[in-house]
Formats: sequence, C-alpha cells, structure tokens
Amino acid sequence: MSTDLMVSGIGVVTPWSDRAGEAAHGPREAGPEPWFDHRERLGPRGYKYLPSATQYLLAATRQALADAGEPEQQEERRGAAVGTNSAAVAVHTAIDATVVAEGARMLNPATAPYFSINLFGSRLATEHALKGFNLTLTSPRVAGLEAIEAGSRAVGLGRASWLLAGATEEALPEGDPGARTSERGAVALVLEPADRLRARGVRGYGHCAARSLFLPPRAAAGAADRLRGRIAALLTELGLPEGRPHRTVAVVDDSPVAAAVSAALGTGATRVEAGAGSLEPVLQVAGALAEGEGPVAVVTAAGEGNLAVVLATPPERT
Repeated sequence: MSTDLMVSGIGVVTPWSDRAGEAAHGPREAGPEPWFDHRERLGPRGYKYLPSATQYLLAATRQALADAGEPEQQEERRGAAVGTNSAAVAVHTAIDATVVAEGARMLNPATAPYFSINLFGSRLATEHALKGFNLTLTSPRVAGLEAIEAGSRAVGLGRASWLLAGATEEALPEGDPGARTSERGAVALVLEPADRLRARGVRGYGHCAARSLFLPPRAAAGAADRLRGRIAALLTELGLPEGRPHRTVAVVDDSPVAAAVSAALGTGATRVEAGAGSLEPVLQVAGALAEGEGPVAVVTAAGEGNLAVVLATPPERT
C-alpha cells in the first residue's frame, strides 16, 4: 500500500533563521544570545524544565502546523517521526555530573526522565494528540531523513493518514569531540495525502520522499562508481524521471564514506558542511521545498556508514 504524500507545512527554529527559505541558503551566523525564549515561543507556563531540544521541536511544530492549516481531525490518524543525534547529550552530561558529585538522590525529577531519548518526541505527541504512532530515530546524521522515510512508510501501511516528521538537536557540551560542528534547533514538516490537500484547495510545497542505505566504512574506498549507480536508482525509485534536470546538495564531512559520496555525485553537486547531528540535511530539504525551484536531491552520509537520499519535488506550476 502506498500514499501520495505532500508537504503542507514547514517549521524551522534555529539560531540563524526561523524561515525555511533561509534555512538552506542563509548565513550560519548565530544571532545575539539568548536566541530562543521558551516563554515567547511556547508560553509562560509548563515549558521551563523541558530540555532545549524538546522546546525547539515544539516551537518548530507550532510553526509547521500554523503553516499547514487544518490538521487531521482524527487523533488516532496522526503520526510523528523525529530524528536526533544529540538531543539527550546535555541531559546525560548533567546527570553524570550530579551523580558523581552529589549522588543520584539529587537528580532533578523534572529532567531526569529525559535520559530516555524517546521522551524528546513524546511531549510532542501528547501536546498535539499524535496518537497514530510516535517514532524516534537516532542513526548518525541521517536520523532526520530516516524520520521522513519511516514515517511515510508507516502512513503508506495505513497506520496514520497525517505525518509530522523532522529533526531536533541541542548543542554538544564543550569538550565533546563534535562540539565544533554541533547543531541546535529543529525542523518540522507536515505531510498529508495529496488528495486531501486538493480537497482543501491547498497547493502545498510538493513531494518529499527519502531512502536510506549503508556503506561499510571499510568498503568506502573505491565504492564511488557503485554508489553512483545506487544513488541514481534511488532517485528514480523516488520519482525522478530519468534525465530530468535537478539540483543535488551533498551534506558531507571529511570521512571516507562522505568522500565516496562526494566522488559519486561529481563536481556538479553543491557541498554543504555537515554538522555533528542530523539537523543540516533536513534544513536543506526544508529550504529546497520552500524555494520551490525544480527537483532537489539531498544526499548525506556519516562516517559510521549511514547514507540517505531525499528527493524534494515542488508542485507543478499552473
């Protein structure tokens, strides 16, 4: 079973921009601190003790829902899939420090439950009555794109008819190996069946479909030719007609796996430095959808071997 899903709403909350169109193309320069006030974004009560990554995700979701308009009315038909790599790192660091210095009895009961990565999306599900399913994905760098893939597959299997997918990250503590490129913020996308959008008279941002795969790091050397064919096959599977012009964005680091991806994509791809988490690839997808200029393929890879390909296709102009 498959469902023709289209993006109807986009929400972006980062230190650089709150507008999806600037998410992919604006300068990565943080504004004056504090850049995020949960009281202004979410309300004066009930959010103070939530971890920052949850606050970002809730704020991005509010933007996306306001952008999408009418939600699915049946709560059991609403699903959510969220990717993250570092949402819990700051919480874990604080828990470790408290236990070592003062003992477990001094843990904050409001924040301690967030040692579980699944809780970062559970508040989202309860606040917006997303009762169809609630997934959290954590694969390195590709988690946000896997959220689109896994969530869309679950909708296609009939487990929901409306999807909130995205990613959220919090900055890594100073001294962490990835702190230099750590990310903070969230992106949320609302995906609905195309026929529902047409019935509402909404054009939407277009289609967004993802596939993930794995390249063992030990096999990365010399894998470019094979990977080139695999990426091309995935784009065809995602709906890109053979030979149709499209723009390609590669979100990569300096790992051997990313080098193989860069070689496979060739010199025509736009290269964007990957952050330590899963946020940048989803920001690129949001920016491509908001820009609405032709199909855009976003390809990303992590040194651990995780790869993902997303095709963002704006609706035909009329």
